[in-house]
Amino acid sequence: MLDNLQVPRHIAFIMDGNGRWAKEKGLARSAGHLKGAKQVKEIVRLSADLGVEVVTFFAFSSENWSRPKTEVAMLMRYFKEFLHKEARGLHKNNVRFMVIGRAEALPGFLQREIKRVQELTKNNTGIKVILALNYGGRQEIVDAAKSFAADLASGLVKAEKLGIEEFSDYLYTAGVIDPDLLVRTSGQMRVSNFLLWQISYAELYFADVYWPDFGELELKKAIREYQKRERRFGGLSAH
Repeated sequence: MLDNLQVPRHIAFIMDGNGRWAKEKGLARSAGHLKGAKQVKEIVRLSADLGVEVVTFFAFSSENWSRPKTEVAMLMRYFKEFLHKEARGLHKNNVRFMVIGRAEALPGFLQREIKRVQELTKNNTGIKVILALNYGGRQEIVDAAKSFAADLASGLVKAEKLGIEEFSDYLYTAGVIDPDLLVRTSGQMRVSNFLLWQISYAELYFADVYWPDFGELELKKAIREYQKRERRFGGLSAH
């Protein structure tokens, strides 16, 4: 049984294994990506029911451009079609949708759809769903540093006033609570340049299943494991 009082407020997901899932079933990689998209929708629903406030999905990294051009083009179309299809349901269910990353490098048709759905849902007060698209954790920190430097040069801020909270306001995730739990599927044990600043004190959970098989049972297993851990944030144990 889950302790409903200790559900993580923010869960971040590295959705790994779509291609391998498809390959093992003798299917095209595209089938894995389609099934993976369906799991995003399911995990959002389950997370909202459990009382999670924010879910972030690592959908496309800044390094993923090195994949075959046909696969990248396919993924961009899938993202656009997914948003177009789900926008009304997201709004109806009071979901707020956001994208983090360098969106300006995405195809125009996808940028327009992202802007439309973000605008449609911007006043919603339910679970916040964040897609990381063309995202890299190191690049995010560099971009934040550049933004701060620009404000410093303009006289808007003073260097001695810069602290952890102040710097966080320059990140793509400004105003979003940091993840309590980071989940990576497919058994790989690395964070892959994802939310490097934000996961400083997150609990890490590595699931042995591929993302297309990550459903209700696996989500609850991850949260149960999270609830067993004592989060000390650098302090001493309470026991």
